[in-house]
Amino acid sequence: MTVLIDPPTWPGHGRMWSHLVSDVSYDELHTFARALGAPERGFDRDHYDVPAEMYDRAIALGAQPVGGKELVARLNAAGLRRRKRRNAEAAPE
Repeated sequence: MTVLIDPPTWPGHGRMWSHLVSDVSYDELHTFARALGAPERGFDRDHYDVPAEMYDRAIALGAQPVGGKELVARLNAAGLRRRKRRNAEAAPE
């Protein structure tokens, strides 16, 4: 199991957030997130947004703390990165 979490440095909705990913599979990520108690609505393409209050618990459950750059690099290396789609095919005006 390799679930990774970056520090809660991402602001939003009056809180600070971490990203929780797996560099093995989405199934592993979803299983870990359920054990953590992260709501399904926190899943965004390839990661869960996890509030700062869950950071220590995620590590206690086995998530490996890493920096944001390493998290993205390992997600890319695993072939699990899902980027936001660009609106390159926008309808003509």
